[in-house]
Amino acid sequence: MRNSISFFLFLFAFVTFQTSARKPNIVFFLVDDLGWSDVGCYGSKFHETPAIDQLAKEGIRFDNAYSTCHVCSPSRASILTGKYPARTNLTEWLGGRPERDYEPLHHGEKLTALPDEEVTLAETLKSHGYATANYGKAHLRVDPNAYGFDEEITGWVRSYHYPFGGAYNEKLPAKKGDYYTDKLTDAALDFIERNKDRPFFVHLEHFAVHDPIQGRPDLVEKYRKKLAAMPKQDGPDFILESNPDGPELTTEELKALAENDELQDHQDARVWWVKQKQDNVEFAGMLEATDESLGRIRKKLKDLGLADNTIVIFTADNGGMSASNQYRGINHPIESLDSRFASSNLPLRGAKGWNYEGGIRVPLVVYWPGRIKPDSTSNALVTGTDFYPTLLEMIGMPTLPNQHIDGVSFLPALRGKAHDRGAIYWHFPHYSNHGYQSPGGAIRLGKYKLLEYYENGSVQLFDLEKDIGEQNDLSKTKPDVKAKLLKMLHEWRREVDAKMPYPKTSNSKPAKGSRVISTKPSNNPKSGSDLASDVAIFAPGWKVRDWGGPAMKPGLRTQWDGRKKVLLTHPLSKIDPCVLSRKIEVPRGKKTMLELEVTNHPKGNWRLGVLVNGKEALSEDITETKWCKFQIDLSKHAGKTVSVELLNQATGWSHEAAYWSRIKLVH
Repeated sequence: MRNSISFFLFLFAFVTFQTSARKPNIVFFLVDDLGWSDVGCYGSKFHETPAIDQLAKEGIRFDNAYSTCHVCSPSRASILTGKYPARTNLTEWLGGRPERDYEPLHHGEKLTALPDEEVTLAETLKSHGYATANYGKAHLRVDPNAYGFDEEITGWVRSYHYPFGGAYNEKLPAKKGDYYTDKLTDAALDFIERNKDRPFFVHLEHFAVHDPIQGRPDLVEKYRKKLAAMPKQDGPDFILESNPDGPELTTEELKALAENDELQDHQDARVWWVKQKQDNVEFAGMLEATDESLGRIRKKLKDLGLADNTIVIFTADNGGMSASNQYRGINHPIESLDSRFASSNLPLRGAKGWNYEGGIRVPLVVYWPGRIKPDSTSNALVTGTDFYPTLLEMIGMPTLPNQHIDGVSFLPALRGKAHDRGAIYWHFPHYSNHGYQSPGGAIRLGKYKLLEYYENGSVQLFDLEKDIGEQNDLSKTKPDVKAKLLKMLHEWRREVDAKMPYPKTSNSKPAKGSRVISTKPSNNPKSGSDLASDVAIFAPGWKVRDWGGPAMKPGLRTQWDGRKKVLLTHPLSKIDPCVLSRKIEVPRGKKTMLELEVTNHPKGNWRLGVLVNGKEALSEDITETKWCKFQIDLSKHAGKTVSVELLNQATGWSHEAAYWSRIKLVH
């Protein structure tokens, strides 16, 4: 009996030791395009995020956390490598914004994928016995299995409503009626269940709340009712933000541009609309579904008895999309605006794509049970390079200073102690999809932040403790601070060998890695696609001419946005539309209709034109990513043969592809 008791005491002690000695699990919950003020615990009064708010109550909330870039891929790479984008030279989202004729500078040289030589956080954790998985928007143009992940379900989302598109159609089990964010969470829960008996690292990179802005229907309806019951918010719905590196526009000039809401005029003046209110019901529905995902993850950890030994990090890859992806006017129906402008970043200025706070300040909550004071906050400066060394210290593993060279562990801040990481730097030698501002860089040191622009060398200086909205430029009144920070920024750029943009001349060429829109389009699609043959299959009797956009591979798609056998076309140029044409014999004694069903790419609009015998029968802007049906009555031409042309016309976007699911004569 005594021996039995001794054995059970030994067994209990052994199991207890094994449990306590097991390295902590890590769930890195990364949200795409989530603004600092979009979350309840950061001040949102419209969005409901109970799971995130609860995490903050049980953990620590950081009020001065930053991404290393105002767009996604560089930020994501920094988290995994511990290096600034300028050091790895992965400085822009992949595949990148094409150079435009009106831009005075060539983009800086850049890489187009995560470098092979980097030893990622996932690889390091895997070498210490962690099971590793990557779900969602990896966006580094390398198979995640190649940089440390045992399992991955990653790719680009075409629709949040099934089918989701791309690799997800094969990798992510789902059915009609399913919502992408829910199914991605299911995959993460399955991995946690299967690996509950060993330490694991789940890098859950939600595609939400990136566009297409499509909320889960039940939650969208909830917010539609909530918005209708709220009093009208004061102030403008949108404001125009100008290029800080150009001539300052007067109030009268901005007012005139606001009234004349035209692409070319705004491009010439380099002004861009920025959303000022949190009232987008589709976005709110997306965000609450993402919040539910966090709640489900934490419930699974609790049910499996793993919650007390799991570190949870919640943050975003960059600021919120309050400035549209590609230029977007505001004189459109609310449904169209909600599909292009996600939310408001106020009190922060700017948006994703800008070096103002709205583009780079992000929410950050860390949960580390038993190790940090619950419901605490920190004003310590933290950026994306800092996660790598911090996590290694949190799990008791040796750091790799030669790898995460730009990272500074914020473990002291987690423990409630003072933490000064020194300056944070930004470098973006490109033009943005979210504004007409110059390429530029920035530095934050203590309470001061300096922004430098690369076209004309303009500089702005702000005291963020007094002026979080960056409205009071101190560059002229505090020359000493300006000179010090500018010197530090330039020295840092030399240290990391940051690649700079450079002037366009008659002999200059784009830098390595740049995308360029061809000035001599060809009717020879890439990848072996034969558009003429595809058109003949899709709509017998129709012919095609004058198409461009080879990078989008015009031709038949097996499916697109819930439809099977869809045809993609693209204009030849800004001036020349892609044209589908045929001659039609209109019978006597019957009503003859030409039926069309079309949609657009989530990142671009186009104009549908229909000509009958050279005369305009229809002209309609396709501005929403949903299937639109049109009918053209040909009955008045009964007994005659008419020439019909369908035009896919450019409207100033970079993704002006037309998607056709139906071109059919109905008698």
